[in-house]
Amino acid sequence: MIGEDILYLSVQELGKLLQARKLSPVELTEATLARLEHLGPKLGAVATLTRERALEEARSAEREIAAGKSRGPLHGIPYGAKDLLATRGIPTTWGAPAFKNQLFDYDATVVRKLRDAGAILVAKLSMIELAGGGGYNSGHASLQGASRCPYNLDHWAGGSSSGPGAAVPSALVAFAIGSETFGSIITPAAYSGASGLRPTYGRVSRHGAMALSWTMDKLGPMCRSAIDCGLVLNAIAGEDPRDATSRKEPYFWWPPNDEMQARSRAGKRLGILRPDFSTAEGDPEVGAAFDEAVRVLRSLGARVEETDLPDFPYNPVATLLYTGEAASIFRPFIESPRLDELLDETQRAGLRSALDLKASDYLDAFRLRTQIAAAMGELFNSYDALVAPSRTSPAPRLDQKFDAAAREREKQGQPPENRKPAPKSQLIAASNIAGLPALSVPCGFTKEKNLPIAIQFVADALREDVCIECAHAFQLATDWHKRRPALG
Repeated sequence: MIGEDILYLSVQELGKLLQARKLSPVELTEATLARLEHLGPKLGAVATLTRERALEEARSAEREIAAGKSRGPLHGIPYGAKDLLATRGIPTTWGAPAFKNQLFDYDATVVRKLRDAGAILVAKLSMIELAGGGGYNSGHASLQGASRCPYNLDHWAGGSSSGPGAAVPSALVAFAIGSETFGSIITPAAYSGASGLRPTYGRVSRHGAMALSWTMDKLGPMCRSAIDCGLVLNAIAGEDPRDATSRKEPYFWWPPNDEMQARSRAGKRLGILRPDFSTAEGDPEVGAAFDEAVRVLRSLGARVEETDLPDFPYNPVATLLYTGEAASIFRPFIESPRLDELLDETQRAGLRSALDLKASDYLDAFRLRTQIAAAMGELFNSYDALVAPSRTSPAPRLDQKFDAAAREREKQGQPPENRKPAPKSQLIAASNIAGLPALSVPCGFTKEKNLPIAIQFVADALREDVCIECAHAFQLATDWHKRRPALG
């Protein structure tokens, strides 16, 4: 019987055991399905188990491996897909009650590519309804209910890739595919303790994925290590004629041959974005963990220098861009009675108001985006990567509305979120506007509540390899990514 120690192995480690025939794809898949059934409801991670398809794919993988036909490092590996990816004949709910019975007769390109690589789809994973396109006020804004941080079930897993965030650190799946428009991979990776890679805009085809923002949506892997993120991206990256925005540039990354070589790859020029954690920008425990992570990077040979982002209104620009595009994409739905089926009142109101967005405001944001992309590109003349806390505070409690948390900060003398935050705390917005890759990995835990803390590496366009190499070297020197939640 396959136990927890096997299920917590990395994709790379599982792949080696499977290729050596020391582990059976069928047994691994059955054990994964059992864990999903046992812990999935507790964590609010699962939208739909794909048992029949998973076992069919597992038996096929077992036959091929036995015959010496390897499809690569993902062959026989169970994974989960955020429930905005089309899967043939399996419900794709977009996390919303109005779409709970939605079926497609094809697989999204990412799902097809993973099947071609031999990976085994075991579950569609839960998400915030419509990926939070209208804004939302609670982690409960999901058809499947709230997804929970595996390390503290009273706290949120993050969103909108909530199910992947909860499932990966809990070994419910070996890896997952999430999506990001404005933090939806980086945030759940940070809040739940996963390693989450947001690729360059266009690096991964979005054919078959629910559209929220044509110019900002991105698909990427959520794993338990930076190396695994690189291996999964190998399988899903590439041009796709069904997605006109997909990039033509080839992508391939492979782990270094030895640990010494891997550690040496941390010797890069790093621009450190350190918010003032004594103010509203964040939690002092996050600040202490971040400072220690920077010290580790320096000890690995990195040349670190504090810097700042160019002065732009990143958060408002990002919000205008995706809100305007979401209004166009979802207009028939917004204008229909089905909008009232959404669970979150803030989401309903946000989508309705999005239809009133002025074209001039959207175009102003698009004009600023060009300036932002150019200014961000100039930063990489000085630095190989920008480094910042993934989130400046740990995961919020699930019983507290997000606006209530903002009011509490204001009552304590801290400015509310809608006032202009300092640029150092807006890296998620800035890098998404510019379509840049980022990788978030754990770098600590809070003492009292045992909540994950994370650090993110952002690189220039098409330089996912820089993000992976920095994060991998950091993970060789630390063990935060190897921690396991006590789930029973």
